[in-house]
Amino acid sequence: MKAAVFEGPGPITWRDVPDPGIKDPGDAIVRVDVVTICGTDLHILKGDVPEVAPGRVLGHEAVGTVVETGRDVRSVRPGDRVLISCISACGRCRFCREGRYGQCAGGGGWVLGHTIDGTQAEYVRVPFADLSVHPLPNAVDSFDAVLLADIFPTSYEVGVLNGGVRPADTVVVVGAGPIGLAAIATARLYSPGRIIAVDLAESRLAAARTLGADATVTVSEGPEQLVEDLTNGLGADVAIEAVGVPETFEMCTRMVRPGGRVANIGVHGKPAVLHLEDLWIRDVTITTGLVDTSSTPMLLRMMAAGRLPAAELVTHRFELGQMEEAYDVFGRAADTGALKVTLGGPQHTALQAPAPPVAG
Repeated sequence: MKAAVFEGPGPITWRDVPDPGIKDPGDAIVRVDVVTICGTDLHILKGDVPEVAPGRVLGHEAVGTVVETGRDVRSVRPGDRVLISCISACGRCRFCREGRYGQCAGGGGWVLGHTIDGTQAEYVRVPFADLSVHPLPNAVDSFDAVLLADIFPTSYEVGVLNGGVRPADTVVVVGAGPIGLAAIATARLYSPGRIIAVDLAESRLAAARTLGADATVTVSEGPEQLVEDLTNGLGADVAIEAVGVPETFEMCTRMVRPGGRVANIGVHGKPAVLHLEDLWIRDVTITTGLVDTSSTPMLLRMMAAGRLPAAELVTHRFELGQMEEAYDVFGRAADTGALKVTLGGPQHTALQAPAPPVAG
């Protein structure tokens, strides 16, 4: 089969690799129908995630069709259309029993495209399939559903829930890429008083306004002063970091009010300065986290009900074989205006129920 292979820091290669096969009784082999590229994949290509070895097939988000299952798999069977979660869960270790699947100590966690071959391929082996894939209802389009593999649960769990967003809060989201935009969309579920989006690119801030940001500001326009002005000098109740560079993390710690919360989502490849000499007296809570995807079933129900704005996040679509081009477009987002890119075939359409038999 063909797959996107990490050859070391630099561009990926779309090339032939061996087909995956069942290794463990809980595995499923899934034909990839729709896949996407994550900002974390770009961090890997920069060398920020040294655990990823050259030769690894990248990707941890996909929708596909089950083609084979191990003997212990009970929740899906060949022919089922499924969402592949970015997190695999053994279901037995201490962390999985607590719902902290991202910290799975039984061979799961973030493994796809990290420590085992991932989803940016024609086929993928998914371990612990009973807890790591989700059957999709016909009402949910595959190109929408792929956004539930990572960005929506990550933004909701690591940003909104960790940040403790509450009604009437002032929420600042630093970074209006896909993760930041999904954080804006899911923060709105808690009726904050205002959401302020910060980014370098005006095109992304326009998307933030579409998804519910009440105020937007570029870095050059002075976001810290804007937050101070809008909160009468108090600061934001919640600051969500969705970039992953030292400057944006430190900006968040300066914009949050005494007693406020900083929720870090961004993947950091370099150390950031923690100014405890300023923060210790201000009762600031700082959270970090890898997504657990425990919220995915709930988010899937919301998507089926039309309550999540998935389509607005996708700016570019490609065929699966255009993986190298898709990486180039996504990696040059400042020039291309890319938010989320998807790759795959035609959209899924809902099946029509057969007509009832005519009596007589």
